[in-house]
Amino acid sequence: MQATRQIYEPMPLQSTKADELFCLRFRVVSLFSETFREGFLHLALMQSEAEAAPTSIAQRKADHLALCATDEIAFRHQTTLMEQVRFLHDALPELDADAVDTSCTLFGKRLAAPIIIAAMTGGTQQAAEINVQLAGIAEELGLGFGLGSQRAMVVRPDAATRRSFCVRDVAPKTLVLGNIGVVQARAMSTHELASLVSDVGADALCIHLNPAMELIQPGGDRDFRGGLDTIARAIGELAVPVIVKETGCGLSRAVGQRLRSIGASHVDTSGAGGTSWVAVETKRAEAAGDALASALGHALWDWGIPTAASVAMLAPLGFDTIIATGGIASGLDVARAVALGASAAGIARPVLKALTHHGRGAAVEVLEQAIAQLRAIMVLTGSPNLSHLRKAPLLLGPELRAWLDDERAQAR
Repeated sequence: MQATRQIYEPMPLQSTKADELFCLRFRVVSLFSETFREGFLHLALMQSEAEAAPTSIAQRKADHLALCATDEIAFRHQTTLMEQVRFLHDALPELDADAVDTSCTLFGKRLAAPIIIAAMTGGTQQAAEINVQLAGIAEELGLGFGLGSQRAMVVRPDAATRRSFCVRDVAPKTLVLGNIGVVQARAMSTHELASLVSDVGADALCIHLNPAMELIQPGGDRDFRGGLDTIARAIGELAVPVIVKETGCGLSRAVGQRLRSIGASHVDTSGAGGTSWVAVETKRAEAAGDALASALGHALWDWGIPTAASVAMLAPLGFDTIIATGGIASGLDVARAVALGASAAGIARPVLKALTHHGRGAAVEVLEQAIAQLRAIMVLTGSPNLSHLRKAPLLLGPELRAWLDDERAQAR
């Protein structure tokens, strides 16, 4: 943390009804009818059967969309621990709320607020429609947009697959982040990686790490060797920034230090507490009748480093960019992430759910509410801009403190 920041001694935090929402026992908790959900799942599966070709990529992407539009793949008990980050109220802020500056610059693009519509999908017709809608919203509101894994473009390099990731027609000025797994990147030449970026007009490339998810996924990757060397090659040879991101399990300080040692400057925490991608693959394993993978997935359902802990672990390491994703659901969460040291935060499932079930207007409303909350918190902490918000005095709860203290002890 910054030397100028005050961090108060922890107080016990009581669990709330909101916390209990994370305890989801194999049932759909949704704002919408079971009939709608069943229809949505059926439509996704029918579409994937038509598109799957010789691979299971389209099937998997359709399954992911169907599951992520519900709450049944949330972490059961583990939260992001963002609820353990509290601000000290400033009763005399001496600020004009309308003049508070929520903007930031990421990878050469000016954002109206430090919010990215985080990586979710690609590779199917349904995914294409969702990407176009969400990228258009990002363009309208001046936010960033992250593509889902572009692995489908590698496995099925046809025009239809490529189009599912192309959003520049609706988002010519938006910060767009490309995305590929480290295992796939390991097998690709630098030229092929550069083509993934140029084909979609991305401003940066995320290389995602997802060993926990892959271990559960039927047919998933099992050999994770060479990841650090692959990232180092991409950083050294690509013309665009490389962002190293997790997929729901978070990045530790030790991993951050290894990344800094090879010159990594940009990371995305994708911590625990939001969508459990282990849970997503567990549900898919259950549907496929894979008892072994299903049992392993249930055992590891809540695996990972909470998002708040991951951000705080990485903040002192000197990264140019820290994007906080993983269970970020509100402007309050965005403010907490920034105060912990993040450059920006990514919101994913709340926007997808709103779009899927209520349409574009509802998705816009989710993001507008987040921006309004962020602005209000900046006023109430006396923060005229994001730099001041990063120095706002904080009170951290005991569980978050324990994560940070234990991690520091292990580092010694």
